[in-house]
Amino acid sequence: MAVYTEVSDEALRAFLRDYDIGGLLAFRGIAEGVENSNYALRTDRGDYVLTLYEKRVDPAELPYFLGLMDHLAARGLACPVPLRGRDGVSLRELAGRPAAICTFLEGVWPRRVRPDHLAPLGEALARLHDASGDFPRNRPNALGPKGWAPLLEGCRDRGDEVSPGLVAELDGHLAGILAAWPEAGVLPVGQIHADLFPDNVFFLDDAAGRPRVSGLIDFYFACTDLLAYDIAVCLNAWCFEADGMFNVTKARALLTAYEGVRPLSLAERAALPVLCRGAAIRFLLTRLYDWTHTPADALVTRKDPLEYLRKLRFFAQAETAGALGV
Repeated sequence: MAVYTEVSDEALRAFLRDYDIGGLLAFRGIAEGVENSNYALRTDRGDYVLTLYEKRVDPAELPYFLGLMDHLAARGLACPVPLRGRDGVSLRELAGRPAAICTFLEGVWPRRVRPDHLAPLGEALARLHDASGDFPRNRPNALGPKGWAPLLEGCRDRGDEVSPGLVAELDGHLAGILAAWPEAGVLPVGQIHADLFPDNVFFLDDAAGRPRVSGLIDFYFACTDLLAYDIAVCLNAWCFEADGMFNVTKARALLTAYEGVRPLSLAERAALPVLCRGAAIRFLLTRLYDWTHTPADALVTRKDPLEYLRKLRFFAQAETAGALGV
């Protein structure tokens, strides 16, 4: 459940008086998502999403997130557009939380990723990178390489409860990844989504029945980092099958479509294996941290960190062999 802060009818109606979006018809919590409280909002002028930003989100970073979405949408990317109130301000306060209303996007995220999802994804990701090239703000990646050692340290006492010997194995992986990580200035840097999992990409079918991307959502991990790292996140999140096997066909479709918009440099291509290892350990460590710090009876579904251990091992072996097959 992704409603942590309840909103009363009275508070909502007072909040909406600051907007010119019509009269309220319906209002309900949205169960998906884990970071913030989300509500589906319907007025006599259309559908919207109301988000209340919870304690894990730094309010000082919200202008970056909202500004990036506004910037991307103005350049034709299908993403939520933050609505401005009558005073021209998009970030407000509701029920003691920072809050914003964004446009609603049509579409469905794929519960089962098919190969024909990957080319539209690759094109959309490249368009995101191109469209954000002149965005004037920067946000360091708090979950980038500098954040991985502290995360692992926070899991050291209980990490082996998840799998015997896990912490020592991760120590070895992390040392190798950091030693091989590209030096500053070698690879192109820009604004990246950094969390483009299947549940953050909406699709609709075109006239021929082929999936097309209808929206990219949840920009609250977006940051300024290596553009190719965003590809590595997608290779991790979209290109493994339920049995743990890496689907090279999906990976090639993603990369081919991406390069149709933004060709990769030789250095980016060469760095993909270590970037994939980095993306794998990032999600492994955040899942491991949540697993070891969330009470067993909490009303939160903890994600299995071992899923990303298997991916990390695959990419480590692929790098040793000298290729990903893509």
